[in-house]
Amino acid sequence: MRKRTLFRLALGTAAAGAATLAYASLIERNMFTLRRFDVPVLPADTEPLRVLHLSDLHMMPEQRRKQEWVASLAALDPDLVVVTGDNMADPGAVPGVLRALQPLLDLPGAFVFGSNDYTGPVLKNPFSYLLPNREYAEGVELPHEELREILTGAGWADLNNARTTLKAGGLLIELVGVDDPHIERDDYPTVAGPVSPSAELSIALTHSPEPAVLDRMAGDGFGLLLAGHTHGGQVCVPGVGALVTNCGLPRSMAKGLHRWPGSDSWLHVSAGLGTHPTAPVRFACRPEASILTLIPR
Repeated sequence: MRKRTLFRLALGTAAAGAATLAYASLIERNMFTLRRFDVPVLPADTEPLRVLHLSDLHMMPEQRRKQEWVASLAALDPDLVVVTGDNMADPGAVPGVLRALQPLLDLPGAFVFGSNDYTGPVLKNPFSYLLPNREYAEGVELPHEELREILTGAGWADLNNARTTLKAGGLLIELVGVDDPHIERDDYPTVAGPVSPSAELSIALTHSPEPAVLDRMAGDGFGLLLAGHTHGGQVCVPGVGALVTNCGLPRSMAKGLHRWPGSDSWLHVSAGLGTHPTAPVRFACRPEASILTLIPR
């Protein structure tokens, strides 16, 4: 009787695990979701400004459903589009990324790159994400310069270790960004400095939300910090949240809107829209894009 009970328990556990894996890989990772946040960063008596934040598309050429969903976001009529990297997961992904972003390219926009804009993913044990200080492995080279030319050709600001101003929603916006700190391509000192007093809004971009970089951006007075990279934890435990952020950010800040400690700045971390191709699952962490409605403080 005891052996039979243990067998039934093991069988039930295996069936529940298989069902969970099927849900995470076939259903939830395709449940694209739009998040909405109000962020009080504008001067008094200023009309709201809407920012569409996209991140971590990890696009594969055949992912038409994802491409069509992202393209449909143009109907939201945002004032500014911000993309915080990891757009590609395959050398042939540029047409798919363009198909997704094309309807948005007529709008003011800005971007930084992540590691998976430069090199593709490699096969790895998903549990390695739980290990601290794991070694980064580079895959096949990706056509990042082709993607860069498309985005800058549309008038979007390339903020990989760069700084600029642009007009959107009738406001003068100062922007700064760094290349991906996760692979040590960031060089904030070359673009550091206080926000200009003439700027009506200031936004800083980084792919990986490393605290050292965010501290410097907030210290210079940038009111809104935007990042991706974490995938929101990708596989979360209900009631517990993310188990890992894959960076120096605390697990409690793996996604969503947060006040950055010790400053007046707000941080929004996107859980992103894609997954690593060798770990195509999401659980308790839907793929997402965000509309940030910026309002007066």
